[in-house]
Amino acid sequence: VLWRLFAACLLASQDQKCLSKTVQPCGWLCAHKAETANSLFGMGNPLLDISAVVDKDFLDKYSLKPNDQILAEDKHKALFDELVKKFKVEYHAGGATQNSIKIAQWMIQEPHNVGTFFGCIGKDKFGEILKQKAKETHVDAHYYEQDEEPTGTCAACITGDNRSLVANLAAANCYKKEKHLDLEENWKLVEKARVYYIAGFFLTVSVESILKVAKHASENNKLFCMNLSAPFICQFFKDSLMQVMPYIDVLFGNETEATAFAKEQDFETEDIQEIAKKAQALPKVNKKRQRIVVFTQGKDDTVMGDKIETFPVLKIDPKDIVDTNGAGDAFVGGFLSGLVQEKPLDQCVKAAHYSANVIIRRAGCTFPEKPDFK
Repeated sequence: VLWRLFAACLLASQDQKCLSKTVQPCGWLCAHKAETANSLFGMGNPLLDISAVVDKDFLDKYSLKPNDQILAEDKHKALFDELVKKFKVEYHAGGATQNSIKIAQWMIQEPHNVGTFFGCIGKDKFGEILKQKAKETHVDAHYYEQDEEPTGTCAACITGDNRSLVANLAAANCYKKEKHLDLEENWKLVEKARVYYIAGFFLTVSVESILKVAKHASENNKLFCMNLSAPFICQFFKDSLMQVMPYIDVLFGNETEATAFAKEQDFETEDIQEIAKKAQALPKVNKKRQRIVVFTQGKDDTVMGDKIETFPVLKIDPKDIVDTNGAGDAFVGGFLSGLVQEKPLDQCVKAAHYSANVIIRRAGCTFPEKPDFK
């Protein structure tokens, strides 16, 4: 017994030393089991995806285009209930960050509950369905439940090969740091994690929550990852984004978001590799890690790495592409699965490309039972 205790203490001290001295996560230099429960943490806007094949009359009734993404307005309030009553629907746990966490969990498979997720939902039937769907993906979701706003939903109205998305954020906008993140039992889950991911969309909801998590990661030499998410985040929420930027270890984005970010930061270039270099060089609090910038470019090479290299995406026949809406979330999820397993960066981007390639062959952010990835 004494020998086992001594060995455990020795391993713990070695892990702590390794984490404190390496520029990258210690698994990139040493191999110890990383994928334990709650080792990956995500926080964002949870949405219940409600998907159904509809007819043109339904689109016309709510002034929807066959292939579009919009936020719900007053005229769309009845859409969600009608969709459920009139058509055969499928439910999925959605929202950008939650999608990425569930993809990471899918890539890892075992153990379950590697990913923890925080967000706000309503005390209603859609909230109950969302909790069940998150459980089915083996994500350890701990929602802040309130009764002022209904659970956020995203209606996916399918006609042929087209998907018209209507998002009603509702409760997702109501997350409160002091009523959820600050609670002792919830903060303990944050402390258990070693990799953190928050999509830029959450900057519109609770900057103070993001900063608390980001500062914890930085102070404890853990990995904090964030996504630019959309051009409007770079434009209209740039002050909030730049508050968090010094704590970001891994920054994700696509070429459109990268260009918008560069314009707002006066980088005076539209070259994606140059933008990546300039974003990487922005001030950073934790000097033990160099910032990694990862910019996707659709079918073109992904720009990534501390030395800004390019990595080709997996080839796919255009006729095999069903839906590209979840590609970005899936890419991040695959990358996170590599990070939490302490894989080298090139293996992380390989997993990211694989995940995105799987998801664009299917409707919505859905996936087969198990990945075929080595």
